[in-house]
Amino acid sequence: MSAPYPIFLDLTDRPCLVVGGGPVAEGKVRGLLAAGARITVVSPTLTPLLSRLAAEGALAYLARAYEPGDLAGMALALAASGDRAVSAAVLAEGRVRGVWVNAADDPDRCDFFLPALLRRGALAVAVSTGGVSPALTRAVRDALERHLPAELGALVDVVGEVRREVRERAVPVTAETWSRALEEELARPWQADRRDETRARLRARLGAA
Repeated sequence: MSAPYPIFLDLTDRPCLVVGGGPVAEGKVRGLLAAGARITVVSPTLTPLLSRLAAEGALAYLARAYEPGDLAGMALALAASGDRAVSAAVLAEGRVRGVWVNAADDPDRCDFFLPALLRRGALAVAVSTGGVSPALTRAVRDALERHLPAELGALVDVVGEVRREVRERAVPVTAETWSRALEEELARPWQADRRDETRARLRARLGAA
């Protein structure tokens, strides 16, 4: 089996379908909401949270079981009903319509796999076993969380600011110079309230002081 191709999708304002209304579907909806997707949920029932989101207009709700044709116009579909026959039907329709489908806990009925994500501001670390073991995926993600401090999010912001400055000033900086500068910074006990000091150090290491 070939290795899955890792990718981050921009789903801002893209129509996405979630089939199912239970706790697993709720988790899928949370992820899609964070990505800015336009969500439709089709399910006879919903969790209290999904019911509230539907009432607030955060998602569209079809109060019935999945039917062929529900994937029309969708960019992505997540099958989370727990019914493998339904997942197979969603995948079959997705293949016909060119819509990528993920079936929760059913790797044989997936066009793509959802990684366990660790976020530190704009930094996102994705962990996947290609659907082989979701539990191991989460365990590795949790281990990484213990080693990557929350302050990394602020460091990402500072690095982004310095990168923009370097590009605007047309300072010639090689990839190797960037790597050395960031390795030295990551080796330090990083503190979010010392952004100015970090910015100054990076500028000096990059020759942009």
